[in-house]
Amino acid sequence: MSSIPTLQARPADVSRASSIEDRLSLPGQASGSGMDQDWLPSARPAIEFPLDVVQQVLHGIRRRWRRERRRRKVGRAYDMALEVARVIPHGSRVLDVGCGNGYIAHHLSAMLGAAVVGIDLGDTTEAPIDYRAFNGAHFPLEDQSFDAILLCYVLHHAQNLDVVIAELRRVLRDGGRAVIYEDIPETRWDRLVCSIHNRKWYNRTGPCTFHSAHKWRGFFKSAGFDIVTERQLSRWRNLFHPVSRRFYVMKSKDSASVQG
Repeated sequence: MSSIPTLQARPADVSRASSIEDRLSLPGQASGSGMDQDWLPSARPAIEFPLDVVQQVLHGIRRRWRRERRRRKVGRAYDMALEVARVIPHGSRVLDVGCGNGYIAHHLSAMLGAAVVGIDLGDTTEAPIDYRAFNGAHFPLEDQSFDAILLCYVLHHAQNLDVVIAELRRVLRDGGRAVIYEDIPETRWDRLVCSIHNRKWYNRTGPCTFHSAHKWRGFFKSAGFDIVTERQLSRWRNLFHPVSRRFYVMKSKDSASVQG
């Protein structure tokens, strides 16, 4: 019987195996060793903005915010000036008591075709108007020198209401008009809002005094005014100060009839 030739294992080609392993190995990785950490992609560096760029962005945001606030102030003042101009004859000489930033007086000057004088406690005002500083009591103005006087949410700040009304009567011509906006605490919510307003202004103008619509009506009549118009305004006119408010248009009586 012929013998069956046995198959002998072919010795492994060590050099060839090593060559294949080298080709399969990742770059920078030694055969049989761990991953070379230098080859791995490093973490992406954090993006750093130059300090001057950040400052420019913040400056732009602040400037835009100031511009928007000014636009809102000017817009609200325009709406109120338009409302006031409808009840004051064109060409009237008007005094704005407690004019604040002066924008209402500024708009009224254009709407009425006459210069509007503004007075308040500060040294100056924002709008370009004829402005006079006063001490909160006596108006730095001549007797019977105005056809109309405007008081926008001012009377509740008066520390001596009788003195302020007497000054109003003094500088207003006989038959002149007084236009008054006032906060009226009708409900508990109104009283809460008014108390917050009082705390806000206490250190600047002193304590605020709020009255009911009935009490204001009696006070104006006893001071020598005939109420031409009285109407309630929406509390939502100012979302940051949601309180009941009223709008009064009054005509002053002749001085002789008041004294009589």
